Amino acid sequence: MELAAHGWRMVLLPAIGGSIGALEHDGRAVLRTGGAAADHVLETACFPLVPYANRIADGHFAFGGAEYTLPRNFQPDHPHTLHGTAWLRGWDVAEAGSDTALLTHTHTGDEHWPWPFRAEQRLTLAPDRFSLELTMQSMAEQPVPAGVGLHPYFPCAEATRLTFHAEQAWLADGQDLRTDAVPAKRFGDWAAGAAVRGDTLIDNSFSGWNGQAVIGQHDHTVRLATDGATDCHLYRPPAGAFFCLEPVSHLPDAINREGMALLAPGATRTVSMTLTVPDE
Repeated sequence: MELAAHGWRMVLLPAIGGSIGALEHDGRAVLRTGGAAADHVLETACFPLVPYANRIADGHFAFGGAEYTLPRNFQPDHPHTLHGTAWLRGWDVAEAGSDTALLTHTHTGDEHWPWPFRAEQRLTLAPDRFSLELTMQSMAEQPVPAGVGLHPYFPCAEATRLTFHAEQAWLADGQDLRTDAVPAKRFGDWAAGAAVRGDTLIDNSFSGWNGQAVIGQHDHTVRLATDGATDCHLYRPPAGAFFCLEPVSHLPDAINREGMALLAPGATRTVSMTLTVPDE
């Protein structure tokens, strides 16, 4: 499914986790190109995180006096449960036009997440920006934990630079679980703008994020602005051709630590992301 308007071209893959396969502006890749040939959500350009973001340690948590253990949903040898449920299931196309689409997904509650919810993604191409709004509405009968986020992949080359401001970064242990808070510049002086590509893995969260970032590529600049995301997660594989800066409503394993914010019956939680490509 392809949308094209206002100099933008976007490929949507509703059946593959409600993901974006490609996003271009004036022929330049704003997100990495997975394209219509992608057959797994991890090969796409962006996918939604709902009803929780990042990882839940060992897929286990307690809530309301009950213990819950979720099936592992990443790799067979990976110890944790990741990214929610909707990224591994198909979404429906509720609306589609040349410059906007609405994708929907309903979860009735199962072993992967006990409480029902409905999610929507509104994707819009405008003359000066692309916007994505992800909304989760609880259909549970009582207040339940709920979190949302987005998982965009950006192209990464030698010239790529990233600028963003956060209060602190979080170290991670050998199980990819966060441990201690450290200065936000521990992995790069992001506040001043730093090269993204490197020879080591960065797979760490940042709290106290102001919801904005600037991504400088060799021939264009992308300005990212979010709402509803107090934290972000930076994933940079060694010498990779992409990196991820994920806007999220909570830190990894929050449900077992400080707790995830509760969502009342019928209430909604939203995270949005706007990408602007200024005229050079």
